[in-house]
Amino acid sequence: MEPSGGKWRQKPLPIRVKRTVRGRSVEGFVGRYERQLDPKGRVALPPTFRNRLEPRCFLVIGQDKCVVVVTAAVAAERGEETLQAVKRGEKTMSELRALAVSMTEVSVDGQGRITIDDNLRSYAGLLPGAKVVVSGAFDSVEIWEPGRFERMLSAGTEAVAGADS
Repeated sequence: MEPSGGKWRQKPLPIRVKRTVRGRSVEGFVGRYERQLDPKGRVALPPTFRNRLEPRCFLVIGQDKCVVVVTAAVAAERGEETLQAVKRGEKTMSELRALAVSMTEVSVDGQGRITIDDNLRSYAGLLPGAKVVVSGAFDSVEIWEPGRFERMLSAGTEAVAGADS
């Protein structure tokens, strides 16, 4: 006999999110969502992202001053890749330390929110109560200050379009 309430506390196993983009199925985190940080620095994740990130995920500094959200498996993989890159001389110990120190484990709460700590919010220019952009990056999620996101998206779109466009 199971303890009282035992079966109701179990979380479903994470499943892989699939979305259709231009008629093709895409696995991973894709799309752009506008959200707002609450006064405590929490942001609600899009429902399509939550089941891959529950019950816990990791936040880390990202390129171009965003906050990156990854699954536990991706966090472990990126940690190992960074260690190997240091051993090969492709990355410095300073880069390794910056990534390791900035990485924090967070839980997704019952309302699908994660809390972004003060250091990561400061790094990315995210202010409590302000709007943010939550975007998919296939194997990760990025959280951006909207102005910076628009500049990075514009530059990326131009690069994809090519110099002759």
